[in-house]
Amino acid sequence: MSLITAKNLSKAYAKGELKVEALRDLNFEIEPSSFVSFVGPSGSGKTTLLNLMGCLDKPTSGTLMVDDTDVSELNTRMAAAFRGRKLGFIFQDFNLIPVLTVYENVGYPLLMVQNTPVTERKERVLALLEAVGMADKKDKYPDQISGGQKQRVAVARALVTNPKLVLADEPTANLDHKTAYMVIDIMKKMKNELGTTFIFSTHDQKIVGEAEIIYSLEDGELTSVKGVEKPC
Repeated sequence: MSLITAKNLSKAYAKGELKVEALRDLNFEIEPSSFVSFVGPSGSGKTTLLNLMGCLDKPTSGTLMVDDTDVSELNTRMAAAFRGRKLGFIFQDFNLIPVLTVYENVGYPLLMVQNTPVTERKERVLALLEAVGMADKKDKYPDQISGGQKQRVAVARALVTNPKLVLADEPTANLDHKTAYMVIDIMKKMKNELGTTFIFSTHDQKIVGEAEIIYSLEDGELTSVKGVEKPC
């Protein structure tokens, strides 16, 4: 059974007197435990699509099922609860909380959304900070670390809840070559061991090269789908 199913999915915005069609009649299915990239030029609709899948916005028409839930029917409270239970996000602009330390930023979803016990929360946060090479910066604040380090913290925060689905908007954009591959390896390990599905909006060929399915978007329309066979 598919984790995500889009049928005639469209999204339009009003811009003054103009109607801007960000997405037009998209149809696709994404299976559980997948590594998927949506690629295309700026303005093609990639980020808009991630926002719809992440319950941060609603489609204008069509249906979007995520884990057997029609996310377009969720109200604000239900959407927030759904995100907390099912989803992890990696934003291009990090979205770290400036008054919290690196450790507190990563642990925030476990505390505020999942109410994870203290001992387990500490173990999971420290393990992921170690995995992304940020354990020695755990007591720093976001304005005391570099852009690349902030991105690593954002990755750790997205993965700490062991979500079923991770939505990542240019997750390696601010990382050097070595760190980018380290982060990709962490994601692949989660996919293989926990069955996590990762969906990327990206221009980065390092991620595109690891994807099992590549959807190309242009002017809000799917123009091609490239499937990469999984190893037996």
